[in-house]
Amino acid sequence: MGLKEEIEEIEEEIANTPYNKSTEAHIGRLKSKLAQKKEKLEKQQSGSGGGQGYAVEKHGDASVALVGFPSVGKSTLINAMTNADSETGEYEFTTLTVNPGMVDIKGADIQLLDVPGLIEGAAEGRGGGKEVLSVVRSADLLVFVLSVFEIEQYDRLREELYNNKIRIDQKPPRVTIRKKIKDGIKVTSTVDQPMDEDTIKQVLREHGYVNADVNLGEELDIDRLIDGIMDNRVYTPSIVTVNKADLIDPDYKSHVDEELRKRDLDPEKVTFISAVEEKGLDALKERIWENLGLIRVYMDKPGRGVDWEEPLVVPEGSTIEDALPELGGDIENRFRFARIRGPSAKHDGQQVGKEHVLQDEDVLKLILRK
Repeated sequence: MGLKEEIEEIEEEIANTPYNKSTEAHIGRLKSKLAQKKEKLEKQQSGSGGGQGYAVEKHGDASVALVGFPSVGKSTLINAMTNADSETGEYEFTTLTVNPGMVDIKGADIQLLDVPGLIEGAAEGRGGGKEVLSVVRSADLLVFVLSVFEIEQYDRLREELYNNKIRIDQKPPRVTIRKKIKDGIKVTSTVDQPMDEDTIKQVLREHGYVNADVNLGEELDIDRLIDGIMDNRVYTPSIVTVNKADLIDPDYKSHVDEELRKRDLDPEKVTFISAVEEKGLDALKERIWENLGLIRVYMDKPGRGVDWEEPLVVPEGSTIEDALPELGGDIENRFRFARIRGPSAKHDGQQVGKEHVLQDEDVLKLILRK
């Protein structure tokens, strides 16, 4: 029996086994075996060629991948928002290579990636899906692009991403494992676990742990526990935009809203656009910015004043020490102190050290050693 057949057999057994306390440990073992066999199959496919892949060099302050099935309008959207030139057409698979473009959002250079349309089975390699998903895994933010007439595409897209170890809108599980030489597996948890300790230990043993101290910092189900053990998942934020909104009658909007709510998507937080008519694009840019978690810091440069055109763009929560490497040269070594004005300053010109936490639209002046 080949690996694919073994995977299908395990999946069928999981599907046919009712989940309860008496079967929990058995299902945990099955899911652990499934995860490892999928990993093994993926390595075999990679080793046997498995397609050329798309090498996209990351540029700018962040990268955003447009994720959607064929012909939802991603190419038209990226052309409307950036300096890219992606072929468009009313048929499937217009885009056959990853097409990057740059868009200025609030002074930050954001790379948009127009990737070939995802199809069901992408995680298994259909339609060049593995190459597409490898690009998606490297993005800082995913934008689900849905057709206003096919909101149900969202379910299949999320499933394909999940099957390729991409976890949407989740934080990594708080699982810490420290191997040791003897004394078996010891499990501690800061919260009450829905799984019993025997299930947790059996899942760990399936992954090769015999002696280990394991600490769980949150409530976990079997899938989240496996994610924490395997430690090769990607955790990416996402937003949803619904394209072709210009083609619907006002009465149809309530049906679309209902379909979104079925998927726990708040219609007020979904951006409706028309890529063809270039409507709603400013709102989409605003939402991209909000969800990238970036801040702008304006540098007050000696003899030149404040550079309001090209801010330093860094992640929220960054300290001055975090930001210094972005400035290049030997600034880190020459740093004496800084003067700050703006949202994070107690007063204009406040003197601060490297540990000072920056906020959006701060103005920063560095005082350096000669």
